[in-house]
This record gives sequence, C-alpha cells and structure tokens, in this order.
Amino acid sequence: MVELQRIDTEAAPEAIGPYSQAVVAGGWVFTAGQIALHPQTMELVGEDIGGQTEQVLTNLNEVLQASGSEMRLVVKTTVYLADMADFAAMNAVYERHFGEHRPARSTVAVRTLPKNARVEIDCVARTG
Repeated sequence: MVELQRIDTEAAPEAIGPYSQAVVAGGWVFTAGQIALHPQTMELVGEDIGGQTEQVLTNLNEVLQASGSEMRLVVKTTVYLADMADFAAMNAVYERHFGEHRPARSTVAVRTLPKNARVEIDCVARTG
C-alpha cells in the first residue's frame, strides 16, 4: 500500500476547508486548488486577474517546495477561471512562471470560486 504524506506549510495559505494543501503518494504530488490568499493574512490579494494569478502561482510553488517538488516537475495543471475573458491575462502570468516548461493543462470556466476569487489552480507533479 502506498503511504500518503499530508503537506502543510505556513509559506502558503492554510486550507479553508477539510482538505490538505497537498498529498504526496508514490513519488507524485497532488495539490489542492490555490486561490490568491496571502499566507499570513488569509485575505484575497490582487484585484485584477494578473495580480491574483501571480499570488496563486506563488502559493502553488510554496506548496510544491514543501512537497519536495518544483514548478519544472509539474506534469498537469487545472486552471479555474470565474470569467473566461481573463484567459489571456492569466496566461501571460502563467507563462512567466513556467517558462519553457509546458505541463499539460485544462482551463475551465466556473460560475464562482471560493472567496469570490477570479482564478484557482491545482496541479499534479513528480517529487524531486
């Protein structure tokens, strides 16, 4: 049986529900969705999609680091947008964070996100 390791780092926002920031299993990291919460204040950061995406990817990177992984080891992401009109602006920030690395990705328009965030991103990655 594969051992499951729960990840909990103060460098990223604490879970706002009954879930883990990430779980590591069999050399894989499965993250929970990250929204643009500041880890210390738990307040939403950024009024526009660019600022929110920046915070989301910073949070995601912190969870990956705590899991023994990093952005270059991400295999798949799922992006949830409250407004598909934000796609291009989100994509510009996303591309800066991933550089030449191109994980598989799905982008889904949703009606609402927790705390009325504009974007949420989760991922699956390999451990380092």
